[in-house]
Amino acid sequence: MGGERTSGSDPYFPDHGDSRYRVHRYELALEYRPGPNRLAGTARLSAIAGRAPLTEFHLNLSEFKVGRILVDGRAPHYTHRGGRLRVRPAKPLPAGAAFTVEVHYAGNPKPVRSPWGGLGWEELTDGALVASQPVGAPSWYPCNDRPADKASYHISVNTPSAYTVVAGGRLLTRTTRASTTTWVYEQSAPTSSYLVGLSIGMHQTVLLGDPGLGGVPQSAHVPAHLLPRFSRDFARQPAMMKLFEELFGPYPFGEYAVVVADEELDVPVEAQGLSLFGANHVDGARGFERLVAHELAHQWFGNSVTIADWRHIWLNEGLAKYAEWLWSERSGGRTAQELAAAAHRMLSAQPQDLKLADPGRKLMFDDRLYERGGLTVHAVRCALGDTAFFRMLRDWATVHRHGVVTTAGFTAHVARHATEPVDELLTAWLYQPSLPPLPSPHGSPSIPERPAYPPTNGGSTGRGRSSA
Repeated sequence: MGGERTSGSDPYFPDHGDSRYRVHRYELALEYRPGPNRLAGTARLSAIAGRAPLTEFHLNLSEFKVGRILVDGRAPHYTHRGGRLRVRPAKPLPAGAAFTVEVHYAGNPKPVRSPWGGLGWEELTDGALVASQPVGAPSWYPCNDRPADKASYHISVNTPSAYTVVAGGRLLTRTTRASTTTWVYEQSAPTSSYLVGLSIGMHQTVLLGDPGLGGVPQSAHVPAHLLPRFSRDFARQPAMMKLFEELFGPYPFGEYAVVVADEELDVPVEAQGLSLFGANHVDGARGFERLVAHELAHQWFGNSVTIADWRHIWLNEGLAKYAEWLWSERSGGRTAQELAAAAHRMLSAQPQDLKLADPGRKLMFDDRLYERGGLTVHAVRCALGDTAFFRMLRDWATVHRHGVVTTAGFTAHVARHATEPVDELLTAWLYQPSLPPLPSPHGSPSIPERPAYPPTNGGSTGRGRSSA
């Protein structure tokens, strides 16, 4: 199939995803052996055809050996080239019809090559880690790999018993037989393929916060030798969760887990209900606390509220960046206005060639997109005033909970909360490459008054690119 573009596919990644159908559930049964890095899997997809009959459809899957494929129990014709499965059912699927696809596959998983390095399944020194943003999911399972196609997931992983398996969602069962253990997780919330996270490693599991006080269950899976440092670095995560629920609305998933890999990662990585950090992000001095806030904020902005395609990546990263600034402002650090001024100074010295609302694939993870995204959100806050701004932000996360959004939808949403026109402001920040002037506060520059979160002591007992 090469570079053929399917109808409605992502303009940045035309070989990924197929809009002619949608998946509403994945059931993955995996066996993984860390020594030889051997993965054998069966994937069962429950899907629905679109508005036209399906004579064929595509799945994304890396260079595994495919044992067999079934569509509604019957063998289709298929080809597997260049990371794409082209499937032609024995009989065309009627428009709107529900159907199932079963794929049996095996091989040595490896990252998908990309301009940002390897993405997806990464073999570690002892274990494995999945960090898929934006197109690494096919490195370990067959999927309709586009952000807007969100589904529930049931994931079973069998691996040697010495390893802890962590996936986003609720751990249903953990069953040990002989020398292997099968871990079964359920993620019932609609999830994009790139947000399905997985970790297989030597970890100790601890709880964050006091489970007896209610709230969102928060766990961490950390190499034992890093626990003392981790306990300080992540001590304030429960306070972050409390603040973000106040500002953005209820946490959108059933639980939140953090994994620290026992090796360095370029940046932390968000997944659905799960964030992955490297050992280099744990220093015992809260030196990377802004990243703890950033990854947690992605659970609302990016994971629950998901972009329709990658042109809108600023909606994920700009809002998560601004959440860093809000946490700093609330917890006794620099205010959002001070952080915005620093970001503006930095951007003023950089090339002015970034169109935030459609940066192009080359610049979609440029540091400037994160900083300018945060500045754009701050400009909206300055224009609306705090009362309207925080109402707007909470409504955005609530109305679009588990949904799909675009930049145009965001600008219309902001306009509904503004008392004066904001078209020129948003056009300048989103669609013009030149950097607008530093926004100045309108009314009170602080979050509606609540007690600040003081520093705490303790509170925890116990690769690729993505979202820093």
